[in-house]
Amino acid sequence: MEEQWVRRYRDDDGCETKLVCFPHAGGSASAYRTWPLGLPSDIGVLAVRYPGREDRLGDPFPSGLEALADDMADALGGLTRHRLVLFGHSMGASVAHEVALRLQERGRPPAALCVSGRCPPHALDGLREYFGTDEEIIADVMRFDASSAAVFADPGLRELVLPAVRADYRLVDGYPGGSRPPLDCPVYGYTGDSDSEVTPEQMRGWADMTHDVFRLRVLPGGHFYLKAEEAALLADLSDVLGHVKRRTKAV
Repeated sequence: MEEQWVRRYRDDDGCETKLVCFPHAGGSASAYRTWPLGLPSDIGVLAVRYPGREDRLGDPFPSGLEALADDMADALGGLTRHRLVLFGHSMGASVAHEVALRLQERGRPPAALCVSGRCPPHALDGLREYFGTDEEIIADVMRFDASSAAVFADPGLRELVLPAVRADYRLVDGYPGGSRPPLDCPVYGYTGDSDSEVTPEQMRGWADMTHDVFRLRVLPGGHFYLKAEEAALLADLSDVLGHVKRRTKAV
C-alpha cells in the first residue's frame, strides 16, 4: 500500500528524516519532483500519489477528503518508525493535517506539520461552493494558475486532467472542517502575500491546531507562490527540518 500511495524522489538509508508532500487540488506527485535539489541530501523527499492521475489513472477517486486521509494514514504506517514531516499545499494542507491527526491517534505523530496556502479547518465553513460545470472549474483553476491554460486548451490533455480536478474540487467543497483536537507537534505555516484564497491573518489560525509552537512565513506571490519562490521556500524548509532533527534527537 505504501508503494501505491507514495512516490520516492529521494529516499536512501541515510534519510532518517522524510518529508512527505501532499499536492494541491488537481495536482500530482510530480509537483514535488525538483525538491530534492533544494533540500539537504539527508532528507528523504516523498510525494503522495493521489488516485485518478499520472500512473494511478485507473484508480477510483476517494469518496471524501477524510476517507483519503484514512487511506494515507494507513499507507504511511510503515514509515512512522522514521522522523516524518508532512507538507501540504492548498487542499494538500487539509489532507496532511487530517493524516497528522490520524497518526497522532495511533500514537505515532509526525515530527512536524507544514501547511501552505490553506485556512485552518475551523475557518473553512462557508468559504466555497461547488463549481458545478466543467467550465466553471477550469475558470477557477486558471484564476490561480494561468499556466494551466495550455493544458485545458488541448482536448486530449483536458480529457486526461479534468476528471481529477473535478474530483478534487468535490473533496474540497465536501470537507466540513470544524473543530479538531490540537496536535502535539509544531506547525509551520507558509503563504503568499497576495494569495486571494487565504490571508496571512487566516493562516495564523493554524496556531490553534497545536499544543506546540507555530510559526508563519509569508513569501511574495499569489496562491501558487511556491513555484516562483521555490528556492526561498526550500531554504526555509531546510532550516525547519534541521531544527526538527536536532529537537527530536535531544528528546
